[in-house]
Amino acid sequence: IVCFRDVLALPIFKQEEPQLSPENEAKLPPFQYVLCTATSPAVKLHEETLTYLNQGQSYEIRLLENRKLGEFQDLNTKYVKSIIRVVFHDRRLQYTEHQQLEGWRWSRPGDRILDIDIPLSVGILDPRASPTQLNTVEFLWDPSKRASAFIQVHCISTEFTPRKHGGEKGVPFRVQIDTFKQNENGEYTEHLHSASCQIKVFKPKGADRKQKTDREKMEKKTTQEKEKYQPSYETTILTECSPWPDLPYQMNSAPSPSYNSSPNSFNLGDGNSSPTHQVELLPPSNDHLLPSASIQDAQQWLHRNRFSPFCRLFSSFSGADLLKMSKEDFVQICGPADGIRLFNAIKGRNVRPKMTIYVCQEPEQNRSHLHQKRENGDGSLCDGAKLPG
Repeated sequence: IVCFRDVLALPIFKQEEPQLSPENEAKLPPFQYVLCTATSPAVKLHEETLTYLNQGQSYEIRLLENRKLGEFQDLNTKYVKSIIRVVFHDRRLQYTEHQQLEGWRWSRPGDRILDIDIPLSVGILDPRASPTQLNTVEFLWDPSKRASAFIQVHCISTEFTPRKHGGEKGVPFRVQIDTFKQNENGEYTEHLHSASCQIKVFKPKGADRKQKTDREKMEKKTTQEKEKYQPSYETTILTECSPWPDLPYQMNSAPSPSYNSSPNSFNLGDGNSSPTHQVELLPPSNDHLLPSASIQDAQQWLHRNRFSPFCRLFSSFSGADLLKMSKEDFVQICGPADGIRLFNAIKGRNVRPKMTIYVCQEPEQNRSHLHQKRENGDGSLCDGAKLPG
């Protein structure tokens, strides 16, 4: 009788292990992100997993490194930066994402789509949430240590569904994480890894009810039907994906002041850059925004007057639209400092004059006549001068 364990111990099998191991390790991504909540059991095989979340509830995302610590020497830094964002899964909504998010902003003033629960998070440094990017948070973390970010999603899937007949099916979102290392200038812009997963967000406790409903539906199916579906996993593994296409315009283009104090200037397209780190070399402009200004004119006015970080936010606003906004509107959108500055720039330079004075140059004949009177000592210099009626 040959023992199977003894067969595996033969030299021929032992020699294959070192040949396969490096190949498998090479396929491992540098990082792995795990959303600590169960996937839905009602997802067919070979389809992407779907995870249900409750609105406003804190969920843990574990940030793991797959490579050995020595392989991170090429990072030239102790920390990496990760940017977490909630975006649309449907391609149709991705094309109109900016308009969709702006509509949500106006219907939910003062709220954010994505927040990071700092007290619960572990190993997270310098967490940031830009006031102009409601669906994005970022932070630094050390790959050699344990790191977990607890996130809260405050929008629900049905908020972006046309309300026609009631009981509409909510749209799916994606949680995407992009991780960067520092470049030679100390800015976290060199892409290392990206991964994402599909989610749906329900009102509080709605995700638990949906998970229970899916589980009960699967229990009623026959064994043959169940084989077409994947099981519910205790955690959700984010799968590798392409970097977010707007990366050049995201907050990561601005170096963290805690690690790099060099000034940073922004271009017109930097709509997602944090305005608190804005340094622009444009000269101050004395022009004012007119109600008749087109959308393009309004964009140029924002850029000329050092408000380029907000150009994308107001990409569909004409001059009349901006002039109708109140100080509170600007503060909610741009934050207190920049909101008040933008309000004063728009309102303060569009003051109606109380009096208009028209001045014209005297004809040459009248000037010579007055000059002659001065030489003769005549004090009636206003002879012949007529005031407008």
